[in-house]
Amino acid sequence: MIDINIMGVLNGIAAVLPIMQKKQSGQIVTTDSVAGHVVFQQGTIYCGTKFVVRAIMEGLRQEERESNIRSTLISPGTVDTELHTTINDPERRAWVVNLQRTDGLKASDVADAVAYAIGTPESAAVNEVIIRPTKQVG
Repeated sequence: MIDINIMGVLNGIAAVLPIMQKKQSGQIVTTDSVAGHVVFQQGTIYCGTKFVVRAIMEGLRQEERESNIRSTLISPGTVDTELHTTINDPERRAWVVNLQRTDGLKASDVADAVAYAIGTPESAAVNEVIIRPTKQVG
């Protein structure tokens, strides 16, 4: 989780930031999770990595604001994805499948949030978007 959720974001930023700094313009968008805002049982490490991503993106926003580089963090709640295929516990897997299929966002809902953030004028920065299914508790 640390390699993917944290290092993946840092590596992505490292790949594009020098180009954006040279141009004095750009926008870095990354996805996080509602888990970066709300901790849930049996998700401590996952939630922790998502909290770290929030801190990275907020630091990036502060450090690069004079360079006209915007940073946007999209934090979706439950999304109907293939996540359940990575869960070994059959009972937990079944619970996630049911949650995703009945109350989950569609990938297009998250894509719409990204399109909104990148569609704003350069003088406005949408720094964080939390998008949850209407029925989601946490």
